[in-house]
Amino acid sequence: MQLKMAHGQVLDLAQPKIMGVLNVTPDSFSDGGKFSDLSQSLAHAEQMIDEGVDIIDVGGESTRPGAKAVTSEEEFARVLPVVTALSKMGVLISVDTSNPALMSAVVSEGAHLLNDVRSFRREGALEAAAASDAALCVMHMQGEPGTMQNDPHYDDVGQEVLDDLLSSKARLLQAGVDRNAILLDPGFGFGKNTEHNISLFKSLSAICQHAPVLIGVSRKRLIGDLTGVAVDQRDPASAWVAALSVDQGARVVRTHNVGLTRQVLQVMERLR
Repeated sequence: MQLKMAHGQVLDLAQPKIMGVLNVTPDSFSDGGKFSDLSQSLAHAEQMIDEGVDIIDVGGESTRPGAKAVTSEEEFARVLPVVTALSKMGVLISVDTSNPALMSAVVSEGAHLLNDVRSFRREGALEAAAASDAALCVMHMQGEPGTMQNDPHYDDVGQEVLDDLLSSKARLLQAGVDRNAILLDPGFGFGKNTEHNISLFKSLSAICQHAPVLIGVSRKRLIGDLTGVAVDQRDPASAWVAALSVDQGARVVRTHNVGLTRQVLQVMERLR
């Protein structure tokens, strides 16, 4: 199984890959403000590379529950210099954005994957993404970040998430995107309460039958609800859930702690 990416890159998914989170925002739920300075961002990127990261995911707009939107100009100012610098470091780059103009710009600057929590539904996003030749990740989200946790409701969360992801995949295929350039993200924590997330996890293996799946559970409220620990203490449980996700078929795990996640996945693979 391979993922076609921009600039002629191909990611071999025979073994699970680690996507390291690089938030360049002042208000992300886990590490807001820690890496908003360019030098801090690059230092953290170098640390993740040393720890064995496969992809670095750069985000310039927080999508935590209740997050406020940023202007396009502000998102450009946060993200583009980081992508430009990372492109010289020889690492695969993902950009977490719903901004069509930024999608085109970051791929021109060297990004390989576009990761859109809104599944390229903003005006112009699908066209920009399809024209970029980048790998594309579509995610399920009920509602918008500002309101998604107000009162989420499902009759069958696993089936509804799968149906939505397959619909998003079909939209990309119809727009001319290569089927080998598509990732699916079930969107744990996005318009879902703890019970929804638990039920969704039980449906993960079924979702993984339809395309390579990316999982993002790192430090999320689900981990806090199950353990009772604060955000900065959730890395061990996050790495464990990442490993369980890989065991169900996930191919990419998104994490704040690359080194710990790498260790857990290595041990799991050897013990198999």
